[in-house]
Amino acid sequence: MSTKTKKPAKPRTPRTPKMSKSAARAEGAARTDRLRKAALAEISGRLAGGKQDHEVPSEKEVTNNASLGAATKGNKAKGEKAPKTPRAPKPVKEPKPKRVSALDAAAHVLAASEVPMRAKEMIAAMEAKGLWTSPGGKTPEATLYAAIIREIAAKGTAARFKKHERGVFVAGKGA
Repeated sequence: MSTKTKKPAKPRTPRTPKMSKSAARAEGAARTDRLRKAALAEISGRLAGGKQDHEVPSEKEVTNNASLGAATKGNKAKGEKAPKTPRAPKPVKEPKPKRVSALDAAAHVLAASEVPMRAKEMIAAMEAKGLWTSPGGKTPEATLYAAIIREIAAKGTAARFKKHERGVFVAGKGA
């Protein structure tokens, strides 16, 4: 046996017979047409009358505006602000001297040197001249070596470096 009880049935309301789709379309179009004509008639009636009710001030508005104008003559209105005074221009900062990259410093050291150098020797010479110091990397010579090889591969004969022997470089034509 089930413990559920049946809900009482709702009383049925009489239904209107359904319209065909074409009849419903025609009725909707007729309703839209009537509303459009009514709106156009209202607009043309407003335009023919000249000024609208809200455009013509009443006597009370005229007197209020006149008394308000007399009271505020010479005084600033509540919402008005004083004109802003122009700010003084900010002082121009001196541009920081651009840090020389390890590759640029190595090219400078090699151009000044007459003997071929290894990457480790270039790093030592750059630090001695104060051109570049390692930012704390463990193997700056390996980084410099890789950068030199990349430049030679990318620029070819126009590179600032030229390979003399394995791991040894001299200044190239671009230096």
